[in-house]
Amino acid sequence: MSDTAASPESELSIPAPHRELLDQVLDKWSLSVLGELCEGPRRFNELRRAIPAVTQKSLTATLRRLERNGIVEREVVNDRPVAVEYRITPLGKTMRPPVDVLLEWARTYMPRIERAREVFDSR
Repeated sequence: MSDTAASPESELSIPAPHRELLDQVLDKWSLSVLGELCEGPRRFNELRRAIPAVTQKSLTATLRRLERNGIVEREVVNDRPVAVEYRITPLGKTMRPPVDVLLEWARTYMPRIERAREVFDSR
C-alpha cells in the first residue's frame, strides 16, 4: 500500500442520518434564515423582507425543516392579527462555531477556488 492511500480512520464517511441533517440545515436558504434569527426573533414577513430572493413556499419549507430538527422554534403571537414569530433555539445557537469555521475557510480559500473555476471554465 502506498503512502498516499487513505487509512480507514482518515476516510470521510458521512452516515445517512448525518447527511440528511446537513442537507436540511445547510441548504440554500437555511444559513440566511439562521443569520437573521441570530440577530433576534423575527416574524415570518420580517424574514421575507430580510431575504427578498426567497419565495414564501421556500421560506415556509425551510422554517419547518429547521423547526423539525430543533434548530428554530415557532411561537404564535397573540396580537391582532395573529402572527407567528421564529427564534433560534439553544441547540441552534451551537451551530454558530462550526458555521463560522466554514465561512473562514471560504474567505481564506476563495481566491484559489476562483482561480480553479477560471481554469476549469476556460477549457
